[in-house]
Amino acid sequence: MKLFKKNNIVNIVTIFIVTVFFSCESDIKKVQQLNETSFIPSGEADTLNLKYTDSGRIKSILKSPKMLDYGNIENAFTEFPKGINVTLFDNNGNTTTVVANYAISYKKTNIIDLQGNVTISSHNGKKLETSQLYFDQKNEWFFTEKHFKYTDEAGGYLEGPGVDFSKDFKIFNMQQSSGEVNTTEK
Repeated sequence: MKLFKKNNIVNIVTIFIVTVFFSCESDIKKVQQLNETSFIPSGEADTLNLKYTDSGRIKSILKSPKMLDYGNIENAFTEFPKGINVTLFDNNGNTTTVVANYAISYKKTNIIDLQGNVTISSHNGKKLETSQLYFDQKNEWFFTEKHFKYTDEAGGYLEGPGVDFSKDFKIFNMQQSSGEVNTTEK
């Protein structure tokens, strides 16, 4: 009889422990789901054509097939998952065009990350191509650690890993480069 009671007690304790274990596992899964961050955009736009003006003059035109705004999270950002085409205008009406397959703009840092077949073309024939390029909006400065190719209006080129330069291509710093420069003697 004592053996029977001990077995029943062991069985009851085992059932209790298994029940508690499975009920805790369910609660753990619920807690884990609550801790997961879900990125749901607070705004979404298709076929975007945005013109930025200052003092009545168009400064830039941003075109994109899709824009997702995540302004509802702590580190807010805007994503362009299907690429961008931006035309920048200087004070003389000259244009520079920036094209990328993907872009993301971080609101706190004012950094734009351009990715996939990034091309910058200026009105005077200068062109820069790379796979990824960052733009610091505050300082109007581009930079990358990726391989780049820069072509000037005379057909000369420079290429290599890592470059940073001003928005107007007037200041151009390269880490390592090789290329061919065409010069004209007068």
